[in-house]
Amino acid sequence: MTDDERYMLRVLELASLGMGCTAPNPMVGAILVHEGRIIGEGYHHRSGMPHAEVMAVASVQERDLLSQSTLYVTLEPCSHYGKTPPCAELIIRERIPRVVVATQDPFPQVSGRGIQLLRDAGIEVIVGVLEGEARRLNAPFITTQTKHRPFVSLKWAQSLDGFIDRLREDRSESPEIFSSPLQQRLVHAERMRHDAILVGYRTALLDDPQLTNRLWYGRSPLRIVLDPRLQLPRDLRLFRDQLAPTWVIHLRDVEPPAEPMDGVRYLALDGERIEPSALLELLHREGVQSLLVEGGASTLESFLESQLYDQLLVEVCPRPLGKGVPAPAIRDLE
Repeated sequence: MTDDERYMLRVLELASLGMGCTAPNPMVGAILVHEGRIIGEGYHHRSGMPHAEVMAVASVQERDLLSQSTLYVTLEPCSHYGKTPPCAELIIRERIPRVVVATQDPFPQVSGRGIQLLRDAGIEVIVGVLEGEARRLNAPFITTQTKHRPFVSLKWAQSLDGFIDRLREDRSESPEIFSSPLQQRLVHAERMRHDAILVGYRTALLDDPQLTNRLWYGRSPLRIVLDPRLQLPRDLRLFRDQLAPTWVIHLRDVEPPAEPMDGVRYLALDGERIEPSALLELLHREGVQSLLVEGGASTLESFLESQLYDQLLVEVCPRPLGKGVPAPAIRDLE
């Protein structure tokens, strides 16, 4: 491992501290190194706050060392005015002579311009150090910019013999639990990492889930439920607990309530059924960058069949169930 890679590992660690807080911005970390010593560190805390490069430069006490240091950053420094000034201009103004970037920014207003601005100013710029790790860290942001849809994770737990639940008819029967206590905590960590969580009509009806993050630090996701004909009862916790906003996706030929409950929003789609492609297009327009789909079987299958997913989170319990609701079939994984 090279020195550049070792320093970039620290930068990636810093960037991850912004997990669940920076959207719609990416997670970014930065450090300044002078003769083998880290003299400044920073990361982007949340949207609208200073970028990582600004935080790192501000943390340096020996200011005269900036002009002899290397800046390491997980994402190409921005070159445009948004909620904050361009970081590339700051780097040029502080006369930092060398910049090491993990990956180029796919955001159209940057996308190579920041790197070129630095090079035009005579700064040495190295690009691609631990690029794979940096792109994985910001997969939702990159997916949104390149595929123009949210990053989609499909999650379920199943029995050893391939069932995700017992056969149930109403809410009086509790769902079968396959996840261990540790895995349940990790699932809530995934909820914190995603902008939104989604379940289908039958899962909402039978499980009456909260779909909140209760076992990990940080935020709860936006809750999305598919209710094509608006038939779900209004006493479900999704509608009445106000622990997180709830969006109800329905077909356009069904009229939503004239006075929706507090924290509940209705969004309509055209067609005879809710298609994953149309749903993701809608969520992209609404600014959702990442979506965790937690069920049920038919909803998960629809995303699998459409091949509109980026990550599978599947837990297999070591005990069989015998019979029940079959787990989604995973096909053509390459």
